[in-house]
Amino acid sequence: MSGTPKISDAEWEVMNVVWQRAPVSSSDIVEALSVRRKWTSRTIRTLMDRLIRKKAIGPHPDGGRPSLYRALVSREDCVRRESRSFMERVFGGDSDPMLVHFVENTRLSAETIARLRKILNGRKP
Repeated sequence: MSGTPKISDAEWEVMNVVWQRAPVSSSDIVEALSVRRKWTSRTIRTLMDRLIRKKAIGPHPDGGRPSLYRALVSREDCVRRESRSFMERVFGGDSDPMLVHFVENTRLSAETIARLRKILNGRKP
């Protein structure tokens, strides 16, 4: 995960399309985001170029068309990196107040509460 690139908010939009649809063509990425975000083709291609330079996306290894892309980093690794960055910035790196804040200020389903209980019951103090 140490090699996971820092991804901007706009780049997350591109990554979400790639994660959902890979292998995906550049024109499909442009189409999805020009409809959803009203961005121009040039803006989207600039974001894609940044992600290629960051080694977050790359050509699909199929040997097919060079305009097919896939993610080179997992969503999980990117979420983990972003979560740690958020925890450092907002909570000074301390996970306890962050967890308490989210539990107290978020509407949780019964399934989520049960999952949290199971996780917590399995941890040693």
